[in-house]
Amino acid sequence: MPMSRSFLVAVGANLPEVGGTCVAVVQSAIARLSHESGQILSVSMLYSTPAFPAGSGPDFVNAALVLSSERTPEEMLAELHRVEQLFGRERKKRWGPRALDLDLIACDDLVLPNEAEQRRWMALPAEDQTRLAPETLILPHPRIQDRAFVLVPLCDVAPDWRHPLLNLTARQMRDDLAASDLEAVKALAEPTCP
Repeated sequence: MPMSRSFLVAVGANLPEVGGTCVAVVQSAIARLSHESGQILSVSMLYSTPAFPAGSGPDFVNAALVLSSERTPEEMLAELHRVEQLFGRERKKRWGPRALDLDLIACDDLVLPNEAEQRRWMALPAEDQTRLAPETLILPHPRIQDRAFVLVPLCDVAPDWRHPLLNLTARQMRDDLAASDLEAVKALAEPTCP
């Protein structure tokens, strides 16, 4: 019998559909995930955040959610990529502007593919992060501890989730970030319930 897993998912958009808004894209993506990808247990507020890396495009609208599903992490990643494609996501440039970005942040307390590989990607120098992409799923996301645009929304839905290698909660990781990084993340609105 398949086991239900809890997935932490970051949602972002900075290229709205013609005549639409990034807020509408994020809300539509959340609704689609709710109907097709699993049971959404919690959704964060919506936030405006500067593009990452700085100067790489328009500001983003970001959110986070907790999704329950019987899928494996690999199956969930494929599902998130499928939904991104439905919203016109094209993977042309690493960290470029995107119609929709669905990042699998974590699955319960799993470390994938293994601790050594996870730590290697966590320690990857900044200049290599822009040009290298892993060939396998890395969980938790190796940059979660560095990103206010992920941790601020994540703290709305899973503040006590504990990173299995860093032994820090989402709240502790958020609170360890620079004040200027946190101040750049601006609350927009409550999400539309799926």
